[in-house]
Amino acid sequence: MPRLVALARVLSGSSVLADDLAQETMIVAYRRWDEVRLLDRPASWVRKVCAYKSSSQLRRATTETRALLRLSGRADSPSTGDLDHEDFWREVRRLPRRQAQVIALHYVLDMGVADIATTLGCSGSTVKAHLVRGRAALAQRIGMGTEEPS
Repeated sequence: MPRLVALARVLSGSSVLADDLAQETMIVAYRRWDEVRLLDRPASWVRKVCAYKSSSQLRRATTETRALLRLSGRADSPSTGDLDHEDFWREVRRLPRRQAQVIALHYVLDMGVADIATTLGCSGSTVKAHLVRGRAALAQRIGMGTEEPS
């Protein structure tokens, strides 16, 4: 485990995230242990998973940062009041899973209702319902302005 944490720290650039990434990697290995234990080099497989999780975390953080920068320049971007971006996204993550996914796809990737529906494998009306409910919940929690889904 210490070597896995060290690998995660180097790859992610964060000692705070390194422990979480290593633990998540070990959970994946535990869940798939019946397959992993039969490999010639199980430790290599675990390190590969850790590397993948680290790069995924970096991509996620980069995407979130770009989206926040893009949203901060919009005149019609959601207002988060005095909340910083991390507090806002923490509130989004507290939403029901599907609402959080729809909100993230809409605001982070700037996807429309039809694209979100295709991505999530649901109808456009379902996406609109999740957007409305998610925005309403966020508005209640942090005072975010709401808008009609497009």
